[in-house]
Amino acid sequence: MNLTEQFAAAPRRDDLLVHDDLRLSTAAVDERAASIASAMATRGVGFGDRVGFQLPVGVEGVLVYRACWRLGAVAVALHPMAGPAQLRASLDQARPALLLAAPGVPLAGEPGAVTVADLDGGEPVQVAAVRPDDDALIMFTSGSTGTPKGVRHTHASLVHKATQSLEVHGLDEDDVVLMPAPLAHVSGLLHGVLVPGAGGLKAVLMSRWEPAVALDLIERERVSYMIGPPTFFIGLMDHPSFAPERVTSLRLLSCGGAGVTPAFAERARDRLGATVKRSYGSTEAPTVTTSRFDDPPERMVTTDGRGFGETRLRVDDDGVLWVTGPELARGYLDPAQTDAAFVDGWFRTGDLATIDEGWVTITGRIGDRIIRAGENISATEVEQHLEAHPAVRAAVAVAEPDERLGERVAAFVVAPDGFDLDTCRAWFHERGATRFTTPERVVVVEALPLLASGKPDRTALRDRLTGASS
Repeated sequence: MNLTEQFAAAPRRDDLLVHDDLRLSTAAVDERAASIASAMATRGVGFGDRVGFQLPVGVEGVLVYRACWRLGAVAVALHPMAGPAQLRASLDQARPALLLAAPGVPLAGEPGAVTVADLDGGEPVQVAAVRPDDDALIMFTSGSTGTPKGVRHTHASLVHKATQSLEVHGLDEDDVVLMPAPLAHVSGLLHGVLVPGAGGLKAVLMSRWEPAVALDLIERERVSYMIGPPTFFIGLMDHPSFAPERVTSLRLLSCGGAGVTPAFAERARDRLGATVKRSYGSTEAPTVTTSRFDDPPERMVTTDGRGFGETRLRVDDDGVLWVTGPELARGYLDPAQTDAAFVDGWFRTGDLATIDEGWVTITGRIGDRIIRAGENISATEVEQHLEAHPAVRAAVAVAEPDERLGERVAAFVVAPDGFDLDTCRAWFHERGATRFTTPERVVVVEALPLLASGKPDRTALRDRLTGASS
């Protein structure tokens, strides 16, 4: 089965997609996606071609995904907050046949980029005979190197993940999902496009996260399911307009990223009146571990879940988690990157973990990624931007714990002539860096602490931030 076939088999409804004042039925979504597919075909897009798009959260993103898959084209999802530098590196790898952008995003300045509204209609096209093993998606992640990695997913991997998510979370057409994450992020794709499409759930999309607006939507649309980092739910609970009776429809919250502590989970459960659980995944292996909706509550909040079905997990002698299963991507656009991480059908996650009777707990990360509000940030990429500034002789970026965001970017710099946060922000903007990679704290030091190997002592720097050492 391919994605278009999976969507066609789902229950049909009058309100499949809701965004602002727009409310689209299953029939309307099908009709609009077919029209966009026809317009793409008139511009020469055919089976196997790549369509790059950088769009804000909204209905257009869902329709473009579906249009691509009707043609057998490969959707190249570009994060709406990606800066020009990351965008250029991504396009150089993917080389899409067509570029779609929204006004005001960096991609809009690329030669040949058009808006979805600019696409002229064309003759109806037949739905392509797509095989499960055909590529469906390229989605970029910074990983730990700073170089964008184009992750390749097939129809089979995405169909499997959507089907399994419905079963594991106990979702059906009576559920309503609220999705504020970008649809070019794996959680936005999975829970804003794939799961609603496969299960016939109503998906309520938010252009950006605003707790007051979210509370209104939860109450009005009877939202039952949400997924996201703790910052979303803390924002709801702490908002002045919060009241328990406004969120009585919430049934299940799935949280990923740093900061999903048992204390947070207990508070969210009590305050929001919903089951709260931790989940773990990546662009390469979406939601590879989680809990079933009926698993023991203590396991839901003290571990990052377990694998299901054919998914297998193991920890190597260095404590690094490896995964294999039907949801796994086939690799990266760059063969060298693929060979380094995908070995004999297994993916080396780069995350440190323990496994207890099948239950996985993530204990740390190799590669010094920083996860801010669910977004992976490469410390290497941040450091490269910092050290390009003429005032900075050396720099190290580390994760600073943050109650709201999970983690935020802190930078230690050697800059004898001075370097402050305002200068840093202006520099990152000038270089076209993605906004959420910009440090939120800058600490000027005379020298960086080093390990015996000569590498920066990141632990000592993190300890300095938390006051554990001087």
